Amino acid sequence: MSVLQVQLWRHNRTWARQEGASYSMLVPSDEVTINYRHGLPMITLTLPTRRERCQFAVKPVVATVGAFLQDIQREDKGIVRAEVFATDGSKVSDATLMEVLLMNDFKLVINNTTYSVSAPIKDKLSSEHATEMEDIKSLVHRLFVALHLEDHQIKKERELLQKLDHLKEQLMPLEQMKARIMDSADAKTSRLLWVGLALMSTQGGALAWLTWWVYSWDIMEPVTYFITYGSAMAFYAYFVLTKQDYVYPDAKDRQLLHYFYRKSKAQHFNVEQYNKLKEELAEAEESLKRLRQALHLRLPIQEITNKD
Repeated sequence: MSVLQVQLWRHNRTWARQEGASYSMLVPSDEVTINYRHGLPMITLTLPTRRERCQFAVKPVVATVGAFLQDIQREDKGIVRAEVFATDGSKVSDATLMEVLLMNDFKLVINNTTYSVSAPIKDKLSSEHATEMEDIKSLVHRLFVALHLEDHQIKKERELLQKLDHLKEQLMPLEQMKARIMDSADAKTSRLLWVGLALMSTQGGALAWLTWWVYSWDIMEPVTYFITYGSAMAFYAYFVLTKQDYVYPDAKDRQLLHYFYRKSKAQHFNVEQYNKLKEELAEAEESLKRLRQALHLRLPIQEITNKD
């Protein structure tokens, strides 16, 4: 009689807990079972501390293994270890979706007890029902995109604008220093060009004076020949050293860069950091441009241009 009274009291307490708990309690058993109800897998197991059967409803497309294990530990505070392993002994990541886990058999470890769980057998859907389910999934996806994509794009636009402001703040002192260095290098290059013109004018005047007032053309002709030949050798040496033709604009730019880098080193201007920030700024501006095109996709081109 005492045994029967104890069993009856535990049975009544089980039903009392069932009314206040979020999970239904079933007949005690040590097995872990998985059954489908209303299209959702129901995992039934025994809580080790309370020795009661508890049923967990799982959303396989959304829920993860880690969330499922947290639900078990939340239901029974006496569980200190809850893990899932594959049949070959490898641990299943907490980020794995329950939909993937339920495709194959697995092992559930609760404290020091290991349960072998068989994958549930899901009823096969008819082709019409499967097509209808795919249409519903597609519709839900389109509704989610329509409701949340614009908010995500606006949030991303704000992040890109903040990044642009931060990059511009970092570039402002570098741009000012670069402008001063560039002005100094450009002035030096211009002075060098004017010095070259002055030397060429002096050389021409000296040759004319020697030809008509000091010597004759018969004497100065070989001199001018060797001067011309020496100039050709200088241009060829320039090509050998730089692998470029001696074109005046290119030569001027090359000399400008030479003065610029020498001045940058003297004033401790970090050219590599400046170039890196400029590349990041260009990438952020390009990303913002593409994002705004998606945001204003339904607006006329003229309106987009004016708004930009």
